[in-house]
This record gives sequence, structure tokens and C-alpha cells, in this order.
Amino acid sequence: MSKIEKALYKAKQKRRSVLSPTPDRQKKEARQSPLVKTIDYTQTKTIAVHPRVLAENKVMVSQDGRLRAVEEYRLLKAHVLKKAHDQGWSTLMVTSVGKGEGKTLTAINLALAIAQEVNETCLLVEADMREPDMQRFFGFRGEPGLTDYLFQGVPLPQLLINPEIDRFIFLPAGHSVPNSGEILGSPKMQDLIVELKDCYPDRYVVFDLPPLFECADPLIFSDYVDGVLLVVEAHKTTTDHLKKAMGLLEGKNIIGTVLNKARRDEKQYYRYYY
Repeated sequence: MSKIEKALYKAKQKRRSVLSPTPDRQKKEARQSPLVKTIDYTQTKTIAVHPRVLAENKVMVSQDGRLRAVEEYRLLKAHVLKKAHDQGWSTLMVTSVGKGEGKTLTAINLALAIAQEVNETCLLVEADMREPDMQRFFGFRGEPGLTDYLFQGVPLPQLLINPEIDRFIFLPAGHSVPNSGEILGSPKMQDLIVELKDCYPDRYVVFDLPPLFECADPLIFSDYVDGVLLVVEAHKTTTDHLKKAMGLLEGKNIIGTVLNKARRDEKQYYRYYY
């Protein structure tokens, strides 16, 4: 075996060890506790969010099942958690085929729906560092985030935000980064993902990534998470684009496909189709 082959083999083995999941037993035992968790937010910044802002931005905090959108997100959560429980997964990535298909709002509402489970907590991480825009959904801007942790070494607890929603924590992206793909694949980012998986076995982590067709970021990052959720838009995402996207994600753990912006009478057909 040549020196180059030995180096490649060593790098491959190291990468496998970084990406190996936390033992399923530890996660399942943590989630099977019958007690409702009480979370201490003394080290986490709390920012009050006005309900009107959330409603205007279609952020679903209400558990009122009479609202059709809330019901849809609860159904999505049920499917995602079922597969995550079965596989022992805790880190999920949300992306889309193209821009404007609703992947960010899907990530937000999925994370909130998970946090509404009495025995679950959820950390939402904005990993779209090219065009960070998630803060506006909660009504605030300019908060430091993931980029400050990666570039400036700001301690993670100083960057986490609780928008006064129980069992829900938000890590913004921070400022925009043009070469975000290199950062997302850096050893420091990989170490952070491992830390989030190992230190919080009772917490789900949902990452919001850029669209597949816009940059390489989601393809790079998909190697480091347990599962991938793909968002497509009704009457916009073509069959050819969907096939191409699935081809790009070949070999990844695809949880499923979310059809967004569909009319109510279309949803049953598309659910069956996908």
C-alpha cells in the first residue's frame, strides 16, 4: 500500500469514528423516562417573542389541532419521530431542491412540534450561513450565532436562544459566510455535531441547510447527520429535479419528502406518490 493510499485509508477510518452514532440504548433509555423534563435556562439567553409576529410568519406554536397547518406539522413530526426512534437517530437535516420552497419554515415548525412532546426537547440550528434569515421568523435580528462559535470561539451557551417556548432552543447562524461549505466540513463543526449528539441524548437537533441546487453545503453536511428531510414545492419542483435531488442524496439516510404549498385536495395523492 502506497503512502497516499495509507493516508486516504487513515482519513476514512477517522471520519467513520467521528460520524459513528451514539449507542441506541442510551438514547432510548433517556427518551423512555415517564417524567416531564424541567429545563434550566439560566445559561441560555431568553428573548420574548410576540405571538402576533409568530402568527404573521406562519410559525406554529399552538397545539390547537383544529388548525389545519398545525395538524399537518404534527403528522410530519409523528412520521419523523417514528423513524428516528426506530433507528436511534437524533440529528436531522432539512433541505430543499431549490430556493423558496419552504425548507426553513418546515425546519422551524418541525422543531417546535418535536418540542411540544412532553418527553422531548429540540435544538434548532440555522446552518444556512450563506443567506441566514431564520431570526426574522421570531421577530429579532442581529443576534450572534454559529459563525461566532466557529470563527471567534464564543462559547456555545452564550449563543443559544430560548424564545420563551418550553423545551425549545434556537442557535442562529450569525453573519453571512460565502465559503460556508468549507466551514461546515471543518473539524470544529464535526466536533460540535458529535458534542450535541453525545451530551444531550434526550434532545433532537434539527439543522436547516441551503437548497441542494444552490451549493454543495447540504451534500457536505449530510455526511454528519443521522437523517435528511427533503422539502419540495407543489407545481414548482419538477419530477426531473426531484430525481436529480434524490440522486445527489444517494447513500444518505433520507427520512422522507415533504410536499409544501399543496392544495388540501392534492395532499393525499402526493403523500401516496412520495
